[in-house]
Parts: sequence; C-alpha cells; structure tokens
Amino acid sequence: MSRADASGWRRWLPGLGVLLRYDRSWLRGDLLAGITVAAYLIPQVMAYAEIIGLPPQVGLWAVVAPVILYAVLGTSRQLSVGPESTTALLTAAAILALGGTDPSRRAGLAALVAVAVGVVCLIGAVARLGFLASLLSRPVLVGYLAGIGLLMVISQYGNLTGLAIGGANPWSQTASLLGQLGAVHVPTVILGLSVAVVLFVLRRWAPSWPGPLLVMLASAALVGLTPVGSLGLAVVGTLPQTPPGWALPDVTSVGVLPLIQAALGVSVVAYSDVILTGRAFAARREERIDANAELLALGAANLANGFLGGIPVSSSASRTVIGDSAGSRTQLHSLVAAATVVLAIFFLSPVLAAFPQAALAGLVVYAGLRLVDLAELRRIAAFRLSELVLALVTMAAVLVVGLLNGIAIAVALSLLDLIRRIAHPHDGVLGYVPGLAGMHDIDDYPDAAQVPGLVVYRYDSPLFFANADDFLTRALAGVDRAPAPPQWFLLNAEANVEIDLTALDALEQLRATLTERGIVFAMARVKMELRDQLNVGGFLDRVGADRIFPTLPTAVAAFTAWCEAGSSGPPGRAATPAEPQ
Repeated sequence: MSRADASGWRRWLPGLGVLLRYDRSWLRGDLLAGITVAAYLIPQVMAYAEIIGLPPQVGLWAVVAPVILYAVLGTSRQLSVGPESTTALLTAAAILALGGTDPSRRAGLAALVAVAVGVVCLIGAVARLGFLASLLSRPVLVGYLAGIGLLMVISQYGNLTGLAIGGANPWSQTASLLGQLGAVHVPTVILGLSVAVVLFVLRRWAPSWPGPLLVMLASAALVGLTPVGSLGLAVVGTLPQTPPGWALPDVTSVGVLPLIQAALGVSVVAYSDVILTGRAFAARREERIDANAELLALGAANLANGFLGGIPVSSSASRTVIGDSAGSRTQLHSLVAAATVVLAIFFLSPVLAAFPQAALAGLVVYAGLRLVDLAELRRIAAFRLSELVLALVTMAAVLVVGLLNGIAIAVALSLLDLIRRIAHPHDGVLGYVPGLAGMHDIDDYPDAAQVPGLVVYRYDSPLFFANADDFLTRALAGVDRAPAPPQWFLLNAEANVEIDLTALDALEQLRATLTERGIVFAMARVKMELRDQLNVGGFLDRVGADRIFPTLPTAVAAFTAWCEAGSSGPPGRAATPAEPQ
C-alpha cells in the first residue's frame, strides 16, 4: 500500500490507525481503564434505559455497537461513547412527541430516533458542518444542562416514591407528587435518596472508587440478603441474554416533521457533548480532534444502534474522566469496557436483575443534580451578569416548553447573544500616547492626544447588516467630538475583515456625508478579502487609490504631507512620533 493510500484510509478510519500502531506499553492502562469504566457504565446505562421507559437490558446492549464503531472512526483516544443521561432524557421527550404513549411502541420509536439521529449526523459530516458544535455558547449550554438535570430528577418521582405520577409536564407532575405525599412508599424513598447521597459522598471523598457499581451491589445485597427485601421494594427483574437482532424501524406510523425535529434536537446536544468533552481531553494530551470525523463517528454509532433496536447515544464526560484517571491511552479501553458489559450480561445476569428500581432512580437523581453546575453558574455570574441571565433563561425555557423546544430556544439565544455583541462592538478614536509606539484608543489613556485635523477611527467587528447603522452613527459621533475641526477621517479597517451589502451602503453614506462636510475619507490596513469586496461594490473607485494606505504610519504621513502642501496645515498640528506602528 502506498503512503498516499495509507494516508487516505487513516483519514476515514483514524481510530483504526491508532489501534494498528498500538504500543504494548499502553495495554495495562487500557485494560484497567476499560474494566473500571465498565463498573461505572453498567448501572448507569441500565438507569438511562429506565428514563426512556425501556427494559434495562436495552441500555446494556446499546453500549456494544457504538463503542466498536467509534473505536474505528473516532479521533478521540479517551472519549467514552454510549447511552448518556442527557441523550436519554431527550429521547424520552422525542418518543412522547412522536406519540409513544403505548409502552409496546417505545422500543421501536427509540430505535427510529437513533436511526434519524444517525442520518442527521452523517449528512452533517458529508456537508462538513462540524462547526455547528459552536452553536451553543457556554452560558446557554450550562443553563440547558441544568434544566435537563432538573427534568431528570422530576422524571424519577414515581420510582423514588412508589407512586403513580400523572401529568405531562414538570409542573403537573410536581402537583401530582404533592397531592399524594401521604401515600409514598417510605422504604423506596429512603433507599433512593440514600443512594444519591452516598454517591455524592463517594464522589467527594473517594473519587477513584466505582461508586455507582458499589452502591448498586450494596443495594442488591441489602434487598436480597436482609429483611429489607420483605418491605416491597421493586427490583429490575429478569434480564434476557439474547442480543438484539438487526431490524428496520417502522417509519410509517410517525410524522415526518416531529421525527426531524427530534433528530435535530438530539443531534445538536449529543454532538456538542462529544466535541466539548473530546476537545477538553485532547488538549490535555496535546492531541487534536477532527470535528467532522467526530460527526461521522457519532452518526455511524447511532445508525447502527438504531438498526439493532437500540437507543441514541452520545459521550459521557463522567465516564471519560474515570477512564482517563485510570490510565486509558487509546480506544482499546472502550472495547474492553464493552466486552466486560457483554460478559456481565451472560454471567452476572442474576446480580443485575436484583438491582432495586429505587437505587437506579437514586443514580439518575445523582446524575441529574450533577448537571446543575452551581460552581459554573457562580463563575458565569462573576464574569458578566448578562451571561448569567442567558443561562437562567435557558434553564427556565427547558422547564417551561420542554426539551426539544428548549434546544431551539437555546440555539436562538446563543445566536442572538452573538448578534448583540457584534451589533454593538467596541470602537475607538485613536491617538498618540507619550512613551508608547503606535496609535491607541484615546479613552484608554488620559494623556493620549489626537492628531489635530485627523480622526483615526477603529470599529472592532466585521461590518454587516446588524451593525451597519451603529457603525455609521458612532463613526460620525467620533468626528463630531474631535477637539480640532477634522480635515481627514481615517478608518482603521484592521478588524473589519468582511462587509455585506447593507454595511457597504452605510460605509458609502459615511463617505458621502464626510465629503459634503469637506472632510477627506481615507482607509488604512484594509485586508485583501475586504478590499476585494469593496472593489466589487465600486467603493474603492469613489474613495481613490491614493486614499487607501497599507499602515497607519503611512496614512498619518500622507495627512501630514497633505497639510503642508495645502498651506500651514491645521493649527497646532501635533508632531508624529519617530517610529509609529
């Protein structure tokens, strides 16, 4: 095989390339990490299947195909792929939106959503839409995850109390719980809350221990070997050992638009999770993540899982942390984890069947409360109050309008926040500062001085429709505030990397207004892309080639020469520094 051929297949199968170049010194770390991750994963994925309303074994089998495919197609060596709390809750919401109130249809609808998510991700990979992972800003993502965490807790009201909870939204479900408080099954409540508390304690004081597995084993032993078992605590029950078969999900009984909305919603959140977690761990090891390859791997994992009767999958930050801490070096650790899960299904099924439902609910509550990141909310509040408002509004939107509509609101809020920042960016009038080379914002230095007769203006954003009027207004305000009558207006275009037609019209209006007032319009530091756009619009011809300068010093020198050639120049003209930049 030629070097070009090898490079080609490694581009499409990056994970396989790593495994084929495997260093035997990595094996011990990968084996230990794989077994450790499996210890966390087994009770987690059983609980996440419960969130969707499916038998626990569905969550266990949903680990296998995604792990194998991601190990071949993915670019992260540490990422743990499989069922995940956020994706599980989104899938549950999607099933309800698709009319999945009948328990017999839930498995088929979950598989259908997984296939749809896979198709969306594969289309995104082919179209190279990996950049869409940036659609959710950090504050919006924190608020969205906090809302999901609270919904996860609410979803376990019934399993935590032994009650039949009614209602189609968080508010009616909470009202249903409050109306039946006198009928709660106390042993169920005690066990579920105890599991959540113990998990938080273990996370704080023994983070390297496989807390979920230890707590679930202890709960199973408590119910099976002590008189507690006679208190009416529900358990998981028999787990079939037969792996799921290959089947095409039924698409005839669902609406196309709800399915597309569900697939888009799950895809955006799942992919954002994959990229954020993958990049964080890659940066620690000076590795790189290919955003489009990750989209392809996520799509293939979900597509295969759907055809195998599984559920949508994403990455788990907590399991990734655990694997990394245990010494994972490559995706072999995930393959070891998947193999351990399969062995557990066939040889430890009686133990898994004895897991109490209340303990699984406690595990879900623990995972949900961890998504409410109070420390991060405090950090956001300390940085900028407006970003905290974004986070809280997003969290409220998830609780009020639901998960799928909440995603649309979260993305819209991120984009509106971006437009708000670009629509009113920083600007400045530049001048000279004694002892400093170059020109600087006069608002930043009390002793800064403008060149009399020259207004040097900088607008720190690309120019487009949302900030065109703002640019025009603030540029003219800079002229009006000049200490001496302006003769030249020099636009420092270093930050104006591009322009649209609306902003081009505003720029022409600025030039025409200044010309009517007898002020020369000039530009400096015009990048090639912006120059090409201004040429297409004919703007540069109206300005004149002799008024476009490569640097600020050449522009200031031209202004000085113009003043000297015209007469005595503006009164009290400041001398330019010897080496301006």
